[in-house]
Amino acid sequence: MKLISEFVENDIEFLITEDKKTGKKNYGIQGIFAQAETKNRNGRIYPMPVMEKALGKYNTDQVTKGRAVGELNHPEGPTVNLDKVSHKINELKFDGNNIVGKASILNTPMGEVVKGLLDGGVTFGVSTRGMGSLSQRNNAMFVNDDYILNAVDIVQDPSAPSAFVNGIMEGVEWIWNNGIIEAQTIEKMETEIKKAPRADLYETQVREFKNFLSILKSK
Repeated sequence: MKLISEFVENDIEFLITEDKKTGKKNYGIQGIFAQAETKNRNGRIYPMPVMEKALGKYNTDQVTKGRAVGELNHPEGPTVNLDKVSHKINELKFDGNNIVGKASILNTPMGEVVKGLLDGGVTFGVSTRGMGSLSQRNNAMFVNDDYILNAVDIVQDPSAPSAFVNGIMEGVEWIWNNGIIEAQTIEKMETEIKKAPRADLYETQVREFKNFLSILKSK
């Protein structure tokens, strides 16, 4: 089994309501959190029976028991890190082939970051995180019946990794001249992305983009 993350390209609605008596703001999100029977940007398809099984288990084990929480940005593995939690999933259900959900932003450190960004007009997307195996057929990667939904995370604009690949990779000499990072390191990242299978390309781009940002922060 492998970690499978999927960014949802549909618009997510962010809700901010204010208590008239206390003036306290309550933040939430709602919209399409996942889709079945549709080939996504990573070339993967989640058959309806697979998603029905995964959603049923997630609702039973997590949502109904108040345990369905997600993080701000994806971690490296399937486990939810409680110190990074930003929101709680309150509802997940099917609407045709779409899985629509509602979540509330929590008063946690990461939740406060989300609230501050929302107040500043920043928008986000959501991304599912799960474990499962894949089978290739008909020019697509199908997610198998062993798929387990682990979390729905709040993530940034997915265009950043693409910009990283299309821009930074072409600027090796500039990066080298300014002493930010060694050219060999950039070339290694570029090689990792170029040799990645098409089905894993986006995840590889995200990983190398995060690696690149980590190096910049350490300088």
